[in-house]
Amino acid sequence: MGNSYDSGRLDLPFVGISTFGKFPLALDWDNIQADVAILGAPFDMGTQFRSGTRFGPRGVRAASTLFSFGHAGAYDHEDDVTYLEQARIVDIGDADMVHTDTQTSHANIEKGVRAILKAGAIPVVIGGDHSINIPCVNAFSDFGPIYIIQIDAHLDFVDERHGVRNGHGNPMCRASEHTHVKGISQFGIRNVSSTAREGYEAARAAGCDILSVRDVRRLGLEAVLARIPEGVPYYLTIDIDGFDPSIAPGTGTPSHGGFLYYEVLELLAGVAAKGPIVGIDLVEVAPPYDPTEITSILAAQLLLNLIGRILHCRATKAVTAGE
Repeated sequence: MGNSYDSGRLDLPFVGISTFGKFPLALDWDNIQADVAILGAPFDMGTQFRSGTRFGPRGVRAASTLFSFGHAGAYDHEDDVTYLEQARIVDIGDADMVHTDTQTSHANIEKGVRAILKAGAIPVVIGGDHSINIPCVNAFSDFGPIYIIQIDAHLDFVDERHGVRNGHGNPMCRASEHTHVKGISQFGIRNVSSTAREGYEAARAAGCDILSVRDVRRLGLEAVLARIPEGVPYYLTIDIDGFDPSIAPGTGTPSHGGFLYYEVLELLAGVAAKGPIVGIDLVEVAPPYDPTEITSILAAQLLLNLIGRILHCRATKAVTAGE
């Protein structure tokens, strides 16, 4: 005997088009109607070692279909909250990439982020190498101020190396130069790094708060959240190598001793409860190095759970404020 679940399409994860979370595709960037818009930034010409993150958006989108069951949101029994219920999320496709042309490719990414911001939605950008954060942050020049929270194994605070200023080792240095960026917290920084001592000194001089994974664990969640200033909207930049390579091997520069899933989710959920999150980029997923696809699955799972918490916190605060 049939029931209500038997009507319509079953639409299993391996069926259909792999938009992010199987949310609607919205390719008209002049008519974005959503609370959250997903943009792919398949750029990996800023890498200094292993390329492959150009396939990151495609890999994360495909992995995200694993979590696309049902149409009534995602119930979390620990929080007793149904996240992503009636969420207005669209996938606006990818920014166009012009091979060997960083300037044009970055400009195309910035154009996409600006279109999302103009529509009043939260941009969630899937990279690509970490240099894609540069155009993402540039796009907030008319929509700031913002405070950046970085999850990463590496500091990414190189000013210039052999004339290169916009590679994947430069984004936090470039961000610190903007008047609309009011500060940076850098969590997960560890081990032998691409940034020399002078880079750490420059970052601290610029006001960056740098914590290793061991620092975060020693201090505890509440103490770490207390270090993040209030009163400025937050922008999250998440490098997948901030996680331990035992759960995220598919990245160009893996570094052992990284975060585990709930450490990052609970930290970022705490940020969402602390103040508005107005933008996200998740970078450095390189599917060619992970035939198991667990890195892409981790990225998709984190983003969907994070988006759910951001929208839930926003709705709860709106109700409290009587909006």
